[in-house]
Amino acid sequence: MSAMNQSLADALADKGYDTLTAVQEAVNDPELQDADLLVSAQTGSGKTVGFGLAIAHTLLGDSTTMGPAAAPLALIVAPTRELAFQVMRELSWLYAKAGARVTSCVGGMDMRDERRALDRGAHIVVGTPGRLRDHIQRGSLDMTSLRAVVLDEADEMLDLGFREDLEFMLGEAPEDRRTLMFSATVPPMIAKLATQFQRNAVRVQTAAASGQHADISYQALRVNERDAEGAIINMLRFHDAPNAIVFANTRATVARLTARFSNRGFAVVSLSGELSQNERTHALQALRDGRAQVCVATDVAARGIDLPNLELVIHAELPSNAETLLHRSGRTGRAGRKGISALIVPPKATKKAERLLKFAKLQAEWTVPPSADDILRRDEERLLTDEAWQEEITPEQAEFAAKLIEHHSVEAIAAAYLRLYRAKRSAPEELSAPGERGAPAERKPFGPSQWFSLSIGRDKQAEPRWLLPLLCRTGNIDKDAIGAIRVRDSESFVELKQSASAGFLSAIGPAMELEDGVKVRKLDQAPDMGPRAPRPSGPRDGGPKGPYKGAGKGPRPDRAERPDRSAPSGPRTDKSERWGKPRTDDAPRKPRKERAPDAMEKAVADGSVTPYRKPRHDGPVAGGKGKPPHKSGGAPYGDKPRFGKGKDAGGKPSGKPSGKPAGKPYGKKFDGPAGKPAGKPAGKPSKPRASASDTSKRFTPPGGKGKPSGPRKNGAGGNATPRRK
Repeated sequence: MSAMNQSLADALADKGYDTLTAVQEAVNDPELQDADLLVSAQTGSGKTVGFGLAIAHTLLGDSTTMGPAAAPLALIVAPTRELAFQVMRELSWLYAKAGARVTSCVGGMDMRDERRALDRGAHIVVGTPGRLRDHIQRGSLDMTSLRAVVLDEADEMLDLGFREDLEFMLGEAPEDRRTLMFSATVPPMIAKLATQFQRNAVRVQTAAASGQHADISYQALRVNERDAEGAIINMLRFHDAPNAIVFANTRATVARLTARFSNRGFAVVSLSGELSQNERTHALQALRDGRAQVCVATDVAARGIDLPNLELVIHAELPSNAETLLHRSGRTGRAGRKGISALIVPPKATKKAERLLKFAKLQAEWTVPPSADDILRRDEERLLTDEAWQEEITPEQAEFAAKLIEHHSVEAIAAAYLRLYRAKRSAPEELSAPGERGAPAERKPFGPSQWFSLSIGRDKQAEPRWLLPLLCRTGNIDKDAIGAIRVRDSESFVELKQSASAGFLSAIGPAMELEDGVKVRKLDQAPDMGPRAPRPSGPRDGGPKGPYKGAGKGPRPDRAERPDRSAPSGPRTDKSERWGKPRTDDAPRKPRKERAPDAMEKAVADGSVTPYRKPRHDGPVAGGKGKPPHKSGGAPYGDKPRFGKGKDAGGKPSGKPSGKPAGKPYGKKFDGPAGKPAGKPAGKPSKPRASASDTSKRFTPPGGKGKPSGPRKNGAGGNATPRRK
């Protein structure tokens, strides 16, 4: 640490850093203190402290303290809110002795508070791409004094669609600034961005120094589809890690798993995009201070989250690509600590899991989840090796121990302690072997029993699903104490355990009666019920609504027997076969009976009645040209001329529609010179309407001789709106 700034070296020493990681040593090289860097290092290798050390000479020079806070000197861009806040915390303690002011600009937070913080001045600004661009465009973030820009997890920002925002920020930054890109991988898009916005960038690569995720043990757990969630519960119980993350692909799955784990007694929180920033911050804080043990999250938590005690990562659903698998797993096994990354692999996902591991260049152990017996044995091992056995016994504890030994045996005390220990933890799940369909378990023998008779049967619609809760509620017994229930026509028989019969009789009392007047009778022996009668399924079988019309009746003697349709039949020679006996050529045909014409037909034939004919509209008719006349003498409906300009069948002007006085259409008050009423006597043809484009015919020009019109004379009333001058 001799080559670094003294204030940063003191901060690292206070934090307990004895040695630097490979990436921190590489970027702290004095030869690179002024160069642009493109750094690729695996997750958990200390990149945050690394780029904090890399920009120290650019920000401080040879000084050990910062000057007064004004326009920002460094801009750190992170893909997610959680990672931005984590970077802010790391840089705050790293530059605390240098007097640096670090502020954040993160989406989801109050933009007014961020603007006030920027107005007060800051040395380092950490934020997400969208919010930083908003501040730049609004003028609240001054980019003129920037000396360094750092893109953390640059590949993730490009995957999330922040390319335009990054290009905008890099374009607004001064050309002489340093640009440092840190990423776990360097895909072609990152290389293209580096050539566009960096100047002769030096490539620093440390990912392959000791292998990919050397401190993480990968396990691929083969499970049946229905046992996937049970396998997760068994993994959490078996390892009992201080912190564990369960990754899912959708918010709905996160919500379902969170609810189930909470019901099973786990201290669980969730992280997903639908939560507000405050809720996500509180969830992470609960994991850090021990109030929560399990976190169920989408991939929003896969980047940058650093939990000191995170020992277990479970992939409830497989990620979409190998990069996401690496970033998820990289939450554990950080800074030299060991961790486990377990993939839940149902049969349909086996090939996908193999491809992910192959593309990520990882070796995983293919195994099965821990069984219930494995978990119980692990509980016993933890109990025997607990540090509480080594603690000194206090006088109060010794006094209470003496009381316990006085009232109970040593075996009873130990058994009770084991039960109390297991009661605080979720019961393990019974899992079937992968590939098995899980045949139903054989029913255990019921044991000694006592039969009772109930005074209700099928005649009163009694059913087992109705009798079972009635017996449990009234008899104060559990459903496990009830065996067979047999419903007959007028009574029902119930089998109870011998040990529960006395309590059942005591609960129903000496009246031997259940609810709704159901009488109970104790039987000396099992009833002889004979073969079980079929249960009626509805009215057609003689149910509560009675039999249908043909129920119970035999074949009708007056109806011919149906032919055997199963026998093959030859080709038909005549359609009459389907109705009866086939016709023969010798059979005479009956002549058709002639029908006499009725009176109307005779009248039509004599010419005294004109037959009805449908009017034709596609040609001329008698008496005129064009279409047929309307029954009222005018044009038919739909072809009627508007405003009295049409002609009737004789070619004369009609003047007005049928049955109504002539007038102007609704809304047209005037069509003549200004100031004159528009109404015209009925029967006279109307004048041509004024053109819509000729405004002189509708309004009086300013200073003209026209006068405002008075009340309308066509019945509009005296309160009509006068004309404008």
